[in-house]
Amino acid sequence: MKNPVFQALANAARQGERVALAVIAGAKGSSPQKTGAKALFYADGRIQGTLGGGCLEAEIQHRAIAALQTGEPATFELLLDHDFGWDDGLICGGKVAGVILPDAAAAGVPFWAALEARQSTLTWGVRPDFALAYAPVQAGVAGDWPYVETVRPPCCLWIAGAGHIAQAVAPMAHQLDFTVTVFDDRPALANHHYFPPEITLRADAWERLTAEPWPTEPTFGLVVTRGHRHDALVLKDWVRRPFPFIGMIGSVRKARTIFDHFRAENLATPEELARVACPVGVRIRARSVPEIAVSILAQFIERRAVLLEAGEGKQSPRAGVL
Repeated sequence: MKNPVFQALANAARQGERVALAVIAGAKGSSPQKTGAKALFYADGRIQGTLGGGCLEAEIQHRAIAALQTGEPATFELLLDHDFGWDDGLICGGKVAGVILPDAAAAGVPFWAALEARQSTLTWGVRPDFALAYAPVQAGVAGDWPYVETVRPPCCLWIAGAGHIAQAVAPMAHQLDFTVTVFDDRPALANHHYFPPEITLRADAWERLTAEPWPTEPTFGLVVTRGHRHDALVLKDWVRRPFPFIGMIGSVRKARTIFDHFRAENLATPEELARVACPVGVRIRARSVPEIAVSILAQFIERRAVLLEAGEGKQSPRAGVL
């Protein structure tokens, strides 16, 4: 996921400002944040990012300020039990460990700017001597590093249809770290009067739109055109493309009708149809367009997490075990 801590580190490097980077390198049991959580601590008390808040973050901030004063990196290992978290209600029962790096900005603007931009897959980490560097990607080579993380470009979301649902889903999906492209055969709708500039728009005949070159990153599909016929037209082509998941607006009856037709005409295999969810969205009794958008994106967030955790486009950090 896009992390504002990387941008803040690049800014600190530009300004020559000393800041302390704290990273959770391992977590066991229940904890407010998991492995890979980051926070940047400034000498004046400001914090960018979060390690979970409460007494955990306060304790690490105290240690980070001390590290800024001494210039010495440090490690931490905290048990979130009754004694530690009673006052702040942080009685998680878990255990977290990590590193504090008081000279993180010294890695330089190019280092942090590249991680913030995520235009390519980069693996970086903390070496045994606490220096920051790009990490070897070969299995086991960086096994003695306290922390290693692979940062990848965001997953893509293709939306077929530029109507009300797409207009609500697209900007929200962008905020949730999808690279969004909206397709429609109506140029009057597929324009930035209805969509923010960050959204890529494609307006053309559906036959050409569904043949769009395939992205290099994992790509999800959402079919929300203006009617069943156009939905089926798009799905006929999209179902054969390597989407890990496709959501389609509609009812159970609509899904049964389209799927039965696809099977009868040999337009899709059972395995291909199994990747299509119709009706799309988590069942939260959504009625308004914004509520429907929330229900749809909740399902896409879950599907993305499953994909990444399975290792296809995996983004989660790799660190030592507590």
